[in-house]
Amino acid sequence: MILGVVGAIVVGTPKSHEARSVPYPDFLSPALDVACAGKSRDVLVFGNGLDHVRPPDSRRGWWITALAKCRELDHTFPQLTRHDLRHTAASLAVSAGANVKAVQKMLGHASAAMTLDTYADLFDDDLDAVGEALNTARTLSSVGKAWANNDSGNKKTP
Repeated sequence: MILGVVGAIVVGTPKSHEARSVPYPDFLSPALDVACAGKSRDVLVFGNGLDHVRPPDSRRGWWITALAKCRELDHTFPQLTRHDLRHTAASLAVSAGANVKAVQKMLGHASAAMTLDTYADLFDDDLDAVGEALNTARTLSSVGKAWANNDSGNKKTP
């Protein structure tokens, strides 16, 4: 992993000193295939392949340029930080129903409690989903029992 330390790039593990895997959705694969085409395993994917892409200058760097292009296309595009993208990834994972332990691992949090404390507001709307999930589980359970009870025409009691 690459960490920005006082403007320098340091290659190593994250601050927890534990390796981390970050999943990505399949729809990114074609773009990554193009970015990796013709490159060996020893070459960096982004930039010139040899030098790490530097952290952006907060006034005129690549991040500010990318945000300006987004605002040209959509004047309501919000002001974002790169860290906001991390929160967006967590939000999308939670909204998609990802397991809290999986989100914890993806973000490198020390505990699921830390993930829940940080993203608790994302789970507020999940109370209705819990009720729906319980209803679905009961329905599936009832259907399964009905099928079992109806096997070979003999009615069985649970």
